[in-house]
Amino acid sequence: MTGTAAATTDGIGGNAFEAAEGTADWRVVGDGACAFFATDSFGASARFVAAIAGLPGIAEHAPDVDVRAGGVTVRLLTYAEDWYGMSRRDLDTARRISDLAREHGLAADISAIASFLVVPGALSTAEVFPFWQAVLGYEPRRDSPAEDLVDPHGRLPGFWFEGMDEPRGDGGGAIHVAIWLPHELAEARVTAALAAGGRLVRDHSPAWWTLADAAGNEADVATIKQRD
Repeated sequence: MTGTAAATTDGIGGNAFEAAEGTADWRVVGDGACAFFATDSFGASARFVAAIAGLPGIAEHAPDVDVRAGGVTVRLLTYAEDWYGMSRRDLDTARRISDLAREHGLAADISAIASFLVVPGALSTAEVFPFWQAVLGYEPRRDSPAEDLVDPHGRLPGFWFEGMDEPRGDGGGAIHVAIWLPHELAEARVTAALAAGGRLVRDHSPAWWTLADAAGNEADVATIKQRD
């Protein structure tokens, strides 16, 4: 997982990260700041990743990179005992990677940025937490070990546990998902979901909208606006 430095005195909020100079290519979603740089071939993608790997000092706080034939997704995140989010080290790295992309003639596309979160609900989240940790092979997130589970390899979606005031009609728990998007894309995604047969359950925009399908399954469309 990205950035396991012990000290987080350089931690900054996601909105501050996006507002900083030189971050136009990047958007902060649920598990870090991401940028997608489109390429025309797998070889071009690989060459760009090799160039990122050659940046001075990059190994000390390495990004997560997804390499595809059509482009490269880079994720920056600082994960420590007391922090899970953006840092000034990430800010510096984002600027350097964006500069490098321009040198390679690559353009960023924020429409390709998203992250995914699974939200189990229960009257007692402490009772279900161990099951999910065991079945997933995840670890408690170090800054919120009673609420969040994360993939120790930084690849699969996080799990956040939400307490329920009352059980479902059948006495059980509940589970829903969250799709984190750049704030510019969220409202259009909500509109599309409503047009596809969804209904609005809760409106906390611009931070999040909770939608449901015809069977009552829920999905949050979430952004970092009005929160960090």
